Amino acid sequence: MNQVWTIAETHPVPPCTIVIFGASGDLAARKLLPALYNLEHCGQEAIPPKSAILGFARREMSLEAFRTKAREAATRFSRLQIDEERWGRFARSLDYLSGLDRPDGFARLKGRLEEIEQARGLPPNRIFYLALPPEAIAEAVEKLYGAGLIAPPQAPYFSRIVVEKPIGHDLHSALQITNTIRQYFDETQVFRIDHYLGKETVQNLMVLRFANSIFEDFWNNKRIDHVQITVSEEEGLGSRAMYYDGAGALRDMVQNHMLQVLALTAMEPPVSLAAGAVRDAKVNVIRSLRPIGPGDARKLVVRGQYAAGELGGQRVPGYLQEEGIGETSRTETFVALKARIDNWRWSGVPFYLRTGKRLPRRASAIFVQFKRVPEILFNRRVALPPGVLAIRLQPDEGSSLEVLAKRPGLDLSIQPVRMNLQYSAEFDGASPDAYERLLLDVMAGDHTLFLGARFVHRSWEFVQGILDQWQDDPAMPLAPYAAGTWGPKAADELIRADGREWFTP
Repeated sequence: MNQVWTIAETHPVPPCTIVIFGASGDLAARKLLPALYNLEHCGQEAIPPKSAILGFARREMSLEAFRTKAREAATRFSRLQIDEERWGRFARSLDYLSGLDRPDGFARLKGRLEEIEQARGLPPNRIFYLALPPEAIAEAVEKLYGAGLIAPPQAPYFSRIVVEKPIGHDLHSALQITNTIRQYFDETQVFRIDHYLGKETVQNLMVLRFANSIFEDFWNNKRIDHVQITVSEEEGLGSRAMYYDGAGALRDMVQNHMLQVLALTAMEPPVSLAAGAVRDAKVNVIRSLRPIGPGDARKLVVRGQYAAGELGGQRVPGYLQEEGIGETSRTETFVALKARIDNWRWSGVPFYLRTGKRLPRRASAIFVQFKRVPEILFNRRVALPPGVLAIRLQPDEGSSLEVLAKRPGLDLSIQPVRMNLQYSAEFDGASPDAYERLLLDVMAGDHTLFLGARFVHRSWEFVQGILDQWQDDPAMPLAPYAAGTWGPKAADELIRADGREWFTP
């Protein structure tokens, strides 16, 4: 049996009440309620007894209807089957309050919280999860303060706020949200969530790099030719048409998920595993990103929009034919870009990022291509392919290292072979959902896997340079691509101009 070393244990979780703003919405149904049920399934080491969950939304709904809706969501989206005894315990922890948009809504919220805490014998430890659009965050924070629902950081009990991405629509609005939150909350009380950081394989990036000396020794511009990060989505818009048409792929994916993964891939070893040290190391990467300055967006960034095509054997409409999308929309559903990190480790190494909707499959992966061996010995007659480390973030979590080996036989024939780690085969049990880990960390007060304000601002600064050029140049190309393909031809030309090709997840 393999030895296991526990480096850091889960922090203790005190009893608390989690208030889900927007509890009647899609995020609560698909992610939050199933994740909280899964934590209940894990027993007292996850959610302590007496803890409560209060849904708070505009929609009128009875408590019984809310509990039924939560059960339907857990049945459909939970990684665990419903256990009647555990579900009964979980359902008893659920409560619901309508009136999020009413003038007296937050006063009623305060009253309901006090009733729940008195009935369950709970301390006033409160987590406010703002599953709200970016434009509603500031108002919610101000009303929480006005209702006297925010405890100071030095109080014997805690008030914490969880803010979902995207944090703002651009750099200006992100700064406004940060400034509003800072008026009423200390930074230690703020948890900016990006669910990508809760994925097992994303968390494993640091272990892979810094617990294995073999990787750290060649994780630099002397050994690495380039890095690719691909986040592909098979689905279209679903119920997000109104939001997505005002955001697009650059805001929705690049500004948060992809720059987070880039930072973890490229950062220097942090001085410790403390949340502040890890955050500092990631921010330094984003600070080192070379700005995509005036005129560079045409050369370094490709944006596309999917047209009708075939996906999974079915005909699917183009973006402009989707319900809720105007026929003249120029919102991008695909982005590919070439980035540079101007520091000692990565000087001269390009990072290629691409993401899009209606691509052939749902997948997220990092590809690290190493430099070719010199043109001697085996590489003299033919151009042998370089080694590649592939890190699969989803859905087939794991990693593989592709190396060259002699093929058995009388001839000297060389072919690539893969040394493969597949999480599902190597480790027992299903990985917890990202929201399970992140919600548990909020309850425990652990900031390690959450965004700091500086990272949010720096990532928006990088993206803002692209957005400004798109806005200033109405003729900026918006390349079409058929649904079910890997994006527009311009994305292939972007990387082929450097003598490279995209890897397929």
